[in-house]
Amino acid sequence: MPYQVTPTALPEVLILEPKVFGDERGFFFESYNQRDFAQATGLQTAFVQDNHSRSARNVLRGLHYQVQQPQGKLVRVVQGEVYDVAVDVRKSSAHFGRWVGVHLSAENKRQLWIPAGFAHGFVVLSDTAEFLYKTTDYYAPAHERCIRWDDPAIGIRWPIAAPPLLAAKDAAGKLLAEAEVFA
Repeated sequence: MPYQVTPTALPEVLILEPKVFGDERGFFFESYNQRDFAQATGLQTAFVQDNHSRSARNVLRGLHYQVQQPQGKLVRVVQGEVYDVAVDVRKSSAHFGRWVGVHLSAENKRQLWIPAGFAHGFVVLSDTAEFLYKTTDYYAPAHERCIRWDDPAIGIRWPIAAPPLLAAKDAAGKLLAEAEVFA
């Protein structure tokens, strides 16, 4: 199997660890192979967009989701390290409002599958980090929503000592209790 797949405390959110081939020259791994992804996860998914961001230490992006055109995301880090978080925002889910966090880094080469119906965010733990992600639907700004990173009802334990650096839209995020979520 080209991926080792580990379910998280939210069983639909999956950690994927690719098989890495390395020697004194460096390393090689397939970061994505549709057939192998489907076989390893049991998911039939089509990705339509790839995104790449670079952020400085303590930048926190999220918690983002789209209420229409919801996006599943396959995320990874190619430089640096982040703490990546998924929050279940489906009212009908037994896990509604619960979160899971995973360290992703260029060194550990882990990927995280975050299904549609989950809010997503990350904070940068290294001096900088480059973050790549594939999405199952296109970015639709009119449908994007943001939940506060520090919502006490969710209680995410971000591994940071100082207040994070936020974009204006993230600083204006809503509490989960006030947010438009999935049925």
